[in-house]
Amino acid sequence: MNERIEAFLAYLQAERSLSPNTISAYRNDLFQFATYLQGEAERQGGIDFAMSTIDRDQITAYFLHLRDRGYSAASIARKTAAIRSFFQYLRRNGEVTNDPTQGIGSPEVKKPLPRTVEDDQVQALLSFCEARETPEGLRDHAMLRLLSATGMRVGELVLVNVDDVDFDNRRVRVIGRGNRERHLPLDDLTLESIRTYLAQARGFLTRNGPEQTALVVNQRGQRLTRQGFWLIMKGL
Repeated sequence: MNERIEAFLAYLQAERSLSPNTISAYRNDLFQFATYLQGEAERQGGIDFAMSTIDRDQITAYFLHLRDRGYSAASIARKTAAIRSFFQYLRRNGEVTNDPTQGIGSPEVKKPLPRTVEDDQVQALLSFCEARETPEGLRDHAMLRLLSATGMRVGELVLVNVDDVDFDNRRVRVIGRGNRERHLPLDDLTLESIRTYLAQARGFLTRNGPEQTALVVNQRGQRLTRQGFWLIMKGL
């Protein structure tokens, strides 16, 4: 089963262009399921199991096992989706004749409404960054203006390169989920903050690696990560 899981993960990465985080979550969920099935087979006196023998009852028992271990509805729903996608893949490839996940529902997950930031809080944050006349302050002001002006995700922000900013046409090129490309308009204040950052700060931050292409970099001149962004936000 492990070999089939690896083949499925390779398919997700090559054909569906899922993010590394999503691939990692699928990997953990599917190998956890495989470990459970192997343990059940050994408890019943066997040493292995065939893919064709996995049925709906076994999968339902696995989800009950997760619930008894205290997994949240959200976690079980994610694992359900991973296992369902895996068996749909196997059936399309002719490796199983029936999909044992068919008809198995996911637990209801109540998603809380997201907390929004008030306009005055955004302005206070931007004003604070603008008043910090340091390379980091100029960077933070530019990247927060870019986020505020476009609504792009943090995961998209950290992938933006310097050449993606089109000052003439007042746009920025963004690569989103599934490698979908879009061009977002930029206002005068955001363009000016990016110009100032590029002229007065980025060169200092990338002094040890001038070949870096990322627009937003950390103190070592490397491409900023999502985790690095949230550490900056926490500090601000």
